[in-house]
Amino acid sequence: MSTYTPWIKASKSGGNGGNCVQVRRHGDRIEIRDSKNPEGAILSFTTAEFDAFLDGAKKNEFDHLL
Repeated sequence: MSTYTPWIKASKSGGNGGNCVQVRRHGDRIEIRDSKNPEGAILSFTTAEFDAFLDGAKKNEFDHLL
């Protein structure tokens, strides 16, 4: 796997420029940004941190926030 990927967004985001976040791998980090503000802030996580987040999301641990 390449350690650098282009920005991608979830298929649920659709193509209408709605509420979207984009994710990419940048070296040994996973980065997240708001697709509506691509020049804005970027959150950066280790692969272990991002893996822990995805695990929690798959287990519905954050559903109470919606």
